[in-house]
Amino acid sequence: MQGRPPKDSHTIMNELVLPNDTNTMNNLMGGRLLHWMDIAAAISAQKHCNRLVVTVSVDNVSFKNSIKLGDVITIEAKVSRAFKTSVEVRLDVWAQNIPSGTRIKSNEAYYTFVALDENGHTVSVPEIVPETAEETQLFESALRRRQLRLILAGKMKPNDATELKALFFGDEA
Repeated sequence: MQGRPPKDSHTIMNELVLPNDTNTMNNLMGGRLLHWMDIAAAISAQKHCNRLVVTVSVDNVSFKNSIKLGDVITIEAKVSRAFKTSVEVRLDVWAQNIPSGTRIKSNEAYYTFVALDENGHTVSVPEIVPETAEETQLFESALRRRQLRLILAGKMKPNDATELKALFFGDEA
């Protein structure tokens, strides 16, 4: 492992929504937002791993409120759990209209990255130790999200998803 990862992999990125970023309704295009979210999440993952990372999955992206032309968006990204060679990053997106003073949560998502060595091969990533109640909740639920991602990708059989089965069947699983 190259050096030690920083204790805090929290990343905050701001962007101003300009005309080239919007659709014909003057709302931020979803693809542009996903691009910015991918950048913020990758920075957070790289800070944690102290390595280059690549996106392997994007899931549970929810679009709750539209983001308008002229809004300033704040993307908050933080590693929620590390597995053997991958990390899950939680993102929250806030839209702020500075003249009106309003700030609303518009999006949230989970991105997964793998860390790579100089030859493009996956490498082990540092563990993460949750410190707050919120971090612990995200950490614990990350395993269920991971199992669901693996099932949907055809990389895990539903019967092997012990965490998901326990969620639905309790001790019977």
